[in-house]
Amino acid sequence: MAHTRNTKNTKNTGYRRTGTSMRRTLRREAPSTIGLLADERDFAAMRRYRTFTFDDHTVYLQQVEGLLKTLAAQGMHTTVALFDPEEYAEFCAESGLAADAPASRSRFTAEIAATGATVAYTGQRIDDLIPLLVSRAVRQATWEYATTRLADLGECADCGQDIGRAAFDRASHLLMRTLETAGPGTHHLVCSTPTENEQLLAVLHTERGTTGPALLDSGEGAEFVTVLAVGIALESHAGLVLRTSSPGTPDRVHGWRLTRGSLVPLTAGEVFSAYCTDADTGDPVAPESGVEYCAGFDIGADEPEEHR
Repeated sequence: MAHTRNTKNTKNTGYRRTGTSMRRTLRREAPSTIGLLADERDFAAMRRYRTFTFDDHTVYLQQVEGLLKTLAAQGMHTTVALFDPEEYAEFCAESGLAADAPASRSRFTAEIAATGATVAYTGQRIDDLIPLLVSRAVRQATWEYATTRLADLGECADCGQDIGRAAFDRASHLLMRTLETAGPGTHHLVCSTPTENEQLLAVLHTERGTTGPALLDSGEGAEFVTVLAVGIALESHAGLVLRTSSPGTPDRVHGWRLTRGSLVPLTAGEVFSAYCTDADTGDPVAPESGVEYCAGFDIGADEPEEHR
């Protein structure tokens, strides 16, 4: 009898160990998301909740960084999302959730992980991760605003064409022609488009070899084209700047203004003035050494074939 009981206990122990091992394996394969309060104002807003127990933002960030390191050491894939207290309060109100509850914060974090801006944790210092996350959130907000503006424009009263769709196609064509004409090198493009409510800004990094097309991130490309398309659709005073780097040569900066759906080259003096002026204060900024400020080049921007 004793022998039988020992055998049974051994089997149960084996089952428990196997179950624990399997759950650990699944846990490592289940991604995690951390909702981060990036600045002190957002942190202060969360302190009104009794169940939010942190009282010092610096200590909070240290604890978050420690948690990220622990999860990474366990082999888990972790992303970080920007936690906005105002959006959280709205989410709880719309969902009928108690805002002062850890479970509600978890549900909101899962929501922003699915729809908001996130950054994968790869061992970055928290001081490096926060600017990256904020930049990602700003990019997404810009893209969402620009997309909404294009969608709200409707159809052309004269031709029945979708105005936003036509502007997006035109912007795509202008970007491709710009990159084709720019030639090989590492290209950094900035598009600035004013609207009545926002100053939209999009940035695109791409590389092009001596053969083949330019290589660009599809997400960045879509964001850039959307912002340029808003300028085309609204006929606003948008501008585009291109900086090209190539081994053994100075960086070259070119610029254009958007006029009636076309990119009109700026002169070298206009490019210098635009690039060497502080956008916020209007004060002059010292030119960079090893940089040539050049006139915009003609990109031969004919209409796309399907719109001729």
